[in-house]
Amino acid sequence: MTLSTDKLGRSQRWVIKLGSALLRGDDTGLNTDLIRSLAHACVELRGQGIDVVLVSSGAIANGMARLGWSARPSELPQLQAAAAVGQMGLIRAYQRAFEEFEVETAQVLLTSADLSDRTRYLNARSALRSMLTFGIVPVINENDTVATDEIQFGDNDTLGALVGNLIEADLLVILTDQDGLYDADPRTHPDARLVKEGKAGDPSLEGYAGGSGSLGRGGMRTKVLAAAKAARSGAATAICSGRDPQNLIKIARGENPGTLLSAATGRMAARKQWLAGRMRANGRLTVDAGAERVLLEGGKSLLPVGVVAVEGRFQRGDLVDCVSATSAKVIARGLVNYSSEEALRIAGQSSRSIETLLGYIDEPELIHRDNLALL
Repeated sequence: MTLSTDKLGRSQRWVIKLGSALLRGDDTGLNTDLIRSLAHACVELRGQGIDVVLVSSGAIANGMARLGWSARPSELPQLQAAAAVGQMGLIRAYQRAFEEFEVETAQVLLTSADLSDRTRYLNARSALRSMLTFGIVPVINENDTVATDEIQFGDNDTLGALVGNLIEADLLVILTDQDGLYDADPRTHPDARLVKEGKAGDPSLEGYAGGSGSLGRGGMRTKVLAAAKAARSGAATAICSGRDPQNLIKIARGENPGTLLSAATGRMAARKQWLAGRMRANGRLTVDAGAERVLLEGGKSLLPVGVVAVEGRFQRGDLVDCVSATSAKVIARGLVNYSSEEALRIAGQSSRSIETLLGYIDEPELIHRDNLALL
């Protein structure tokens, strides 16, 4: 669904992103008091049935503090060293904060390659979904120690949007040191007005954005661009001050404490437009009349039992066409959960037989309905 202010509280899966400027502390490079307050707010959200995934900056800032560096270095090996040192302190701060509420956390380090490769994308999605099922709060950061391009050009606002797509979030919340998006930089324009609502992807919003700070890489412009990326998957974006984590509770109540940028289309519509129009199929699955009817009329997933033929060479996560055995027409396309070799072995078989035939089972469907677009 497209979120408006009155629907904010009904969203069930959030990605919450925190930036370096917000997390910066005096001694360790981390504001541990704010992290504890954030943990408390997240526990409240979980009590309301909202899944929470955190995307947190702060590793390099913490590493700089631990190494006694007052200025962010420009050389990549030094940044990598700071990230490696700081990531230890960052995840330990989150672990201690959530342990007070008997909630487990998990460290997840990602690079852009993990989210652009479909197999690794699906592996990451499955892992994150499992963590949420077990009540674990994932704490995600870019793997700055090895992802040199991300250190130079990346930002965690974009990562937050991509993680939102990964877990099919309803809402991306970007917590910042500002109250939200203003129509001018409030630090230099005292008469700047807060933009309460807008449409993600609106080009005029970029004109309101400023630059980034000395520690962070993402100014308001990256937040606006991240909102546009999140909207492609149907997620709305809330940009608000993180200095008071209770703003998260206000959002859950349906209030808008900052800026709300809504998506033009719902999650499923946006995802299926992407599947149908932006990728080339790597193979074909021919389906029998029963499976065709289930796909076209029932809106169901494609199970192995309904497949009568497998063509082409593809890997898990690749796009394949679904072809009617009756008309020989392509009726749908989607992201397959098994390789072509595995699909050949389980075609025509019950989902209960997958583990016996392959020695493992990842998903009971060949293509889940959420990853399937009718043509």
